[in-house]
Amino acid sequence: MSNGTSELLVDAILEKGIRDYTIICNDTAMPGFGISRLIDSKRVKKIITSHIGMNPETGKQMSAGDLEVELVPQGALAERIRCGGHGLGGVLTPTGLGTHVAEGKKILEIDGKEYLLETPIRADLALIHATKADSFGNLYYAGTTRNFNPLMAMAADLVLATSEELVEIGELEPECIMTSGIFIDFLVKGDAEWILKK
Repeated sequence: MSNGTSELLVDAILEKGIRDYTIICNDTAMPGFGISRLIDSKRVKKIITSHIGMNPETGKQMSAGDLEVELVPQGALAERIRCGGHGLGGVLTPTGLGTHVAEGKKILEIDGKEYLLETPIRADLALIHATKADSFGNLYYAGTTRNFNPLMAMAADLVLATSEELVEIGELEPECIMTSGIFIDFLVKGDAEWILKK
């Protein structure tokens, strides 16, 4: 796991030495990659995610009370991020009713059916990694590296992106643009070399 994570930007965060991050991500990655490196170095105080099973350190810190983990069904997590990016008040879903996911959440009845209200989430900062970008910041992701990147780019106040390849404006076909450059604040070429070195 860790597809779509900018290892270069994780390196920069680790160098700064800042702690107590709250991280929103699909999963906590495999040991030694992506978000896992922030967790391993005990820089994270809370994580909002759908899956922690690939990273034993996440479970260990959670069990010890050193890391708060908010587990959210993957579809609900994507919708909460999307709502944050689009300025919506939340999304109604039956997923999680009758489970620990529903604890503390508002339950609404509509047309005789119950739904959880999943509230929007936003981030102060999003770290995005693309396969290809143009000089305006329009991004293309190959395969599963797309994951939550387009959603997070819209749901963060500041967006830092890396791209394995930079091209000129007009070289990306319009239908291939998955994140518009309007959402990108800073763009840096990099990451392919980091991954190959690992």
